[in-house]
Order: sequence, then C-alpha cells, then structure tokens
Amino acid sequence: MTETARTRLTVAARALLPVYLVVLCLIVFSPSDEATNAPGLIGWMFDRVDELRASFEPAYVALEFVANIALFVPFGVLGRLAFARPPWWAILLLGFATTVTIELVQSTLPTRFSTVSDVIANTAGTAIGLLAVRLVSRRG
Repeated sequence: MTETARTRLTVAARALLPVYLVVLCLIVFSPSDEATNAPGLIGWMFDRVDELRASFEPAYVALEFVANIALFVPFGVLGRLAFARPPWWAILLLGFATTVTIELVQSTLPTRFSTVSDVIANTAGTAIGLLAVRLVSRRG
C-alpha cells in the first residue's frame, strides 16, 4: 500500500470512528424496549427476533451473542486504522475496557441488562476486527 493510500485510510478511519462510537452508544444505552418500535425493515427484523426469543430461547441467545461480536468488529478495524500503528494488544485492551464500561453503565440502567457474555462477545468482535485488518494488509 502506498503512503498516500495509507494516509487516506487513516483519515477515513479517524472520521468514521467517532460516528461509530456515537451509534454504538445509541445502541447500547437506549432502552431495550425501544428497539421493538423501530420502523420498516429494522422493525420487521426486531419482530422476527422477538418471535424467535419467545419460541426458541437458545437460538435467541446465540443470535444475541453473534450480534454482540458483529457490533465490535468495527471497533477493532477502526481502532487499528485510525492511529499510528498501535500494538494490537492495546486496541484489544481498549475494546475490552470499553465493553466493561458499557456493561457497568448498563447495570445501573433499569431498561438494560449487563452480562459477562457481552464482554466476551464484544472483546471477540474487537479481536476479529484486528485480525481482518491484519489479513487484508498482508494481501495488499
């Protein structure tokens, strides 16, 4: 990758990281029952997930775990790209600290639930994002 391309990627990641963090906060701190009032396709998806939870609890738990992983993949990608070559473990530690902070705040909110499985899934998502950047950068 050329230096110009790397600079552009860094600038893009730095611009997207705050947007991602705002969206992340909206997702993790909004009352959980507000999700069911979402319009359009998102509302339809929440309705299907709600039906799944009612009819088959283990599938819902697995789906929620995978969703938490997916939620933090951008954290690993953007964290790695936005800063001048931080060690991978520093981004992973930051992802872990961020999710622990989220879970601690959620434990004080009456409409949210705090779980250790969320910490594990979110940290795994951060690691997957870091791995994706590493794999793509080796190819290019």
